[in-house]
Amino acid sequence: MKQAIVSIYQRNPKRFVFVFGLLIAIVATALETFRQRYMNYLVYTDSTIDFWNGVNPYTQQFVDDHGRYFLYTPVFSILYSPIAFLPKWLGPFVWNLCNYSLFALSVFTLPKRFDPYKVKIFLFLLLILEQSIFPFQFNVVVAYVFLFAFTLLERGQGVWAVLLIMISATTKVYGIVELLLLFCYQKPFRHLLYAALFGVVLLMLPALKTGFDGLIPCYENWWNMLSQHQSSTYYVSLLYAYPLRYVLDSYRIVQLLTVAVVIALFFWQHRRWGEFSFRVTTLGVLMGWIILFGDSSETHTYLIALAGYILWYWLREQHTLYDKILFWGLLVFFGIVPTDIFVPTSIHKFLNDTLYINVYLYTLAWLKMVRSMVV
Repeated sequence: MKQAIVSIYQRNPKRFVFVFGLLIAIVATALETFRQRYMNYLVYTDSTIDFWNGVNPYTQQFVDDHGRYFLYTPVFSILYSPIAFLPKWLGPFVWNLCNYSLFALSVFTLPKRFDPYKVKIFLFLLLILEQSIFPFQFNVVVAYVFLFAFTLLERGQGVWAVLLIMISATTKVYGIVELLLLFCYQKPFRHLLYAALFGVVLLMLPALKTGFDGLIPCYENWWNMLSQHQSSTYYVSLLYAYPLRYVLDSYRIVQLLTVAVVIALFFWQHRRWGEFSFRVTTLGVLMGWIILFGDSSETHTYLIALAGYILWYWLREQHTLYDKILFWGLLVFFGIVPTDIFVPTSIHKFLNDTLYINVYLYTLAWLKMVRSMVV
């Protein structure tokens, strides 16, 4: 039996790891759907149906009914509509399995320089990917949009890359940071103009329901919910990590200072924009920054950050002992420790939610990437 599995893997490693992960995704989706423990899916679906019914989903009543906030833009409700109106037994499978498949495709279609590492990249991310699939998370979409957009930029298809970036930016703002990479390619200002045009068109899509008169009030409802979104929960980011959370006076100042440093380093190293390794490093730093310094990052959200990190890691010509320790540490504390079948929940909470070992490990990896932008 073992020899047969090894033989199948050797014949087509990509197909083997994809099917293996797909089976896990199907089982996870079925378990949560049939037990009706798919609250994130219901938040996406119910908010979209509310939008089309003229009901404001950005209310405390919605939060009370669903146990969580709906913080996505009205653009999300437009784009999510084809799934929202599927039967409740089918929609969760379409959402999860499409997202799983698109994420896998985004890895396996990375530029050719990654060909020797694509299976390793996917395997490294598989456990945290399944952690995101299990609760029907949107961060899978953000991650594969980052990767697809980067690949399109590398292939000279900047317009399509910009469209993907703006779809991400107008549903959940994370993706907009990838626009910085446009300066590494030809015609950056033209592509920034495309970004502005795409942004305007996408932001006006909700007018299909609200009309132009109701468009601004719709966005005001969303913005008011964002501004009122406060929680005593300590999230999985450096801003909340013990003991830093007792030292930092202003999260916004830290966010602005750190992104300013990244942007300054990027333009300072403009002579390296033509280097593939520098572009990959910048991508990894940007994907890490939005999570490491995020307002409400969770463990599974690090799928985005780790996807950028692992691209950077495998492009390095040599790996020091320090690099290898970080690599395995990140795999353990983001992939294995949060998985209940491997580690009891109480131990996971102590290691990651109390000591924040995962966050500090990733911080070291992120700083290493930032350093390699300069050296």
